[in-house]
Amino acid sequence: MPVLLTEREVRRLLPMPDLIRTMEQGLGAFSGGTVTQPVRQVLEVGPDRAFFGVMPAAVDAPDPIVGTKLVTVFHRNEARGLPSHLATIVLLDPETGALEAILDGRYITEARTAAVSAVSVKLLARPDASVLAILGSGVQARSHLEAIRHVRPLREVRVWSPRAAQREAFATEMSAAAGIEVRAVSSAAEAARGAPLVALTTAATAPILDTVDVDPGAHIAAVGACRPTHREMTTALVARAHVYVDSRAGALSEAGDLMIPIGEGAILPTHIVGEIGELVLGRIPGRQHDDDVTLFKSLGMAVEDVLAARLACTRARDQQIGQVWSPQ
Repeated sequence: MPVLLTEREVRRLLPMPDLIRTMEQGLGAFSGGTVTQPVRQVLEVGPDRAFFGVMPAAVDAPDPIVGTKLVTVFHRNEARGLPSHLATIVLLDPETGALEAILDGRYITEARTAAVSAVSVKLLARPDASVLAILGSGVQARSHLEAIRHVRPLREVRVWSPRAAQREAFATEMSAAAGIEVRAVSSAAEAARGAPLVALTTAATAPILDTVDVDPGAHIAAVGACRPTHREMTTALVARAHVYVDSRAGALSEAGDLMIPIGEGAILPTHIVGEIGELVLGRIPGRQHDDDVTLFKSLGMAVEDVLAARLACTRARDQQIGQVWSPQ
């Protein structure tokens, strides 16, 4: 019978190190051709043009999985005391199509996004990278600090976001939670300069980071700006970087950080070195020189959601966690 899992239960079942390993396997499976996954379908809802996305995926092997995520972004939720990003994940029996599980997907979206960024750090950042700049101070900023510290020994973290009170609160909270010095700074440039690791986790629609603010040898994980008209980075920065993506098809249809420079004629689609899953599989090169600036542009993929959901469900059944629901 189907199992129902709340956010609290999902969070308990998916520790970050396990999620990073699962995401690395999933990225390889996607680029290796064992995943069927269309580019997400997006509707704009209501007068605020809120985001509603439908993200189905089927994994063929070694363990077949069928599922979809329904994700919404309603920025006015902050005034209602609700998260702006909400999601529900549905898993189906791959043999019958019957309902297998319903999971709250908000935490999975938050955590798997950061876990995938951590995979990019593991594979592309310099081994000695120990200073992290986080642009943004919301849930993705928190999850990125949690994930990246599992793949690099961080000694310093700098955070910037537009609202001083929020970045100061983030620095205080996360210094205690992570056991690492987290320092709030007054500009994106101040955060990024001298940092070999940069996480872009903002809701920006126009560039907040320029090439002059990024040191040689830095690695950037960019997870904001998931619409064709939105971006967090200048054209000059993207043109300078060695660019990797989660899905080439998704990046060329949704990522304003890449689509806008392509539209300007500053870069070609071939500027993308490849998918991070191809790097997992050893099919494309990673960092070639210490001074290279590497960029991972992430939009998020349904395969990440269904793999995380399957891991949570397997553990829930083993540990007898969650509510079993009978439709009769």
